[in-house]
Amino acid sequence: MKYIYLHGFASSPNSVKSREIQSFFQQRQINITIPDLNAGDFSHLTITRQYHQVIAEIPAPNEPDKTPVTLIGSSLGGLTSAHIAENYPQVQRLVLLAPAFGFLSHWLSKLGDEKIQQWQQEEYLMVYHYREQAELPLHYNFITDAAQYTENKLQRPIPTLILHGIYDEVIPLSASHNFAKQRPWVELVELESDHALGNVINEIEQAISRFCQIP
Repeated sequence: MKYIYLHGFASSPNSVKSREIQSFFQQRQINITIPDLNAGDFSHLTITRQYHQVIAEIPAPNEPDKTPVTLIGSSLGGLTSAHIAENYPQVQRLVLLAPAFGFLSHWLSKLGDEKIQQWQQEEYLMVYHYREQAELPLHYNFITDAAQYTENKLQRPIPTLILHGIYDEVIPLSASHNFAKQRPWVELVELESDHALGNVINEIEQAISRFCQIP
């Protein structure tokens, strides 16, 4: 099994969660790939760019390497993982940490119409980036591109584990509830945490171990 971890929006492979999950796999002598989805240019990030960056790590069906893939995605990385799995049968399992289902509606409603219009007119919006610990400009194309990645397209019955905090202030738990209730192949585990899931790393690792059958 090939494991790939997709970090969240405005995050990086150096985030606490990324490092903890990498350590979890290393302790079990299992390789896990954690690409930097910022790709050296956060300002022009799109889900489509993330999507193509990750599929480059997945063996093509006609390649000799037939190793199946498990994608583990956090927040926006979770949404991207789900869409990749929809189209690539090599992906045989998903673990989604507070996946960003419906994130456009949640995020844009917080920004407000006036700020969204200003973003569209000026092309860039300053967004706080956790690795850089500073605000960086993000192009409006991020929004127009993201509009095509809707949950109604996700219908492939792939074994899926969702771990979501009940106090999530970014993506409400209801987003994962709504996704899971229409898809019997999805298992949803509620955790006593917020969007970062920083206080439940042990529970996350135990759930991954069980779901992925890792000793």
